[in-house]
Formats: sequence, C-alpha cells, structure tokens
Amino acid sequence: MSLAEASEARKARLIALRKRKAGEAVDEANVDAEPVVKHRSFDPTTRTLKKHTPDEDAQMEDTVEHQVEGLAEKIIAEDAERRAQDLDLFNIAPKRPNWDLKRELDKKLSKLERKTQEAIHTLIRQRLAAQKGQSDDIVGAMNAEQRAGENDASSDEED
Repeated sequence: MSLAEASEARKARLIALRKRKAGEAVDEANVDAEPVVKHRSFDPTTRTLKKHTPDEDAQMEDTVEHQVEGLAEKIIAEDAERRAQDLDLFNIAPKRPNWDLKRELDKKLSKLERKTQEAIHTLIRQRLAAQKGQSDDIVGAMNAEQRAGENDASSDEED
C-alpha cells in the first residue's frame, strides 16, 4: 500500500465520519440518500423538523441560576446578624478562663508531685535513721555522735 493509497483511504474515512456526525446516510453507492432524521428535533405530526427559537430557553424557570438568585444576599445578611450577636461581651469571655492553663500545667505538675513525694520519703527515712543513729546525712551523723557521746558519758559516770 503506497502513501497515496493510504491518504485516499484516510480521506474517505474522514468524509464518512463527517457525514455520520451530520446525520446523513453513509452509503457510498447511493449519494442522494435522505438524511437520517433524529427524534430530538423531528415533529412526527407534521413530519417536519422543529425550528429552534431563543424564546424556548427564556421560558425555562427551573434552572440553577433561578434557584440560587437571592441566596448570596440571604447568606450575607444571616452572617451579619450572627456577627452582631457574637460581639456581645458575655459571649466572648470564656466560662472558665484558666482551663487551658490547668490543662498545660497538669502534665508538669504530675512529674513534680512524684519528685516531691520521693523527696518527702527520703527526708522521713533520714530522720528515722538519725534517731536510730544510722545516718548518711552529715547533720544526722553529728547528732548521732553527740548522743553516743552523751550515752558514753552517762555510762562512765555510772561506773
């Protein structure tokens, strides 16, 4: 198949496609065939094609544009009313003014609470150990030595 034959075949296919889109019969043998009548614009009572008039489009009332015609103004008016109500001072002030501070500080305070309890327990242990005379604390050790010295002095006096 040469290039000339290929181009002629392509031209024939394009012409057939144009005729099909235009609604004409695609029969290469019969050139004078009547056009195919589609039922969208065909009036079966008069057996003629309907004419399109611009008045038909104007009479349509159920379009989206007609349904949302005053919607934008209505929304703007409602928004203005809500803003007027929101400007009231009582609506601006929170009911619990420091709730966010408490929420943020609870995490930090829980850690501090645990450390505080540990410190209290160590202090109690040190005092109990100091009373018994077994202390790692310098002050507790000094107090324990002083008591031990007093006990030795009292025992020496008894002898």
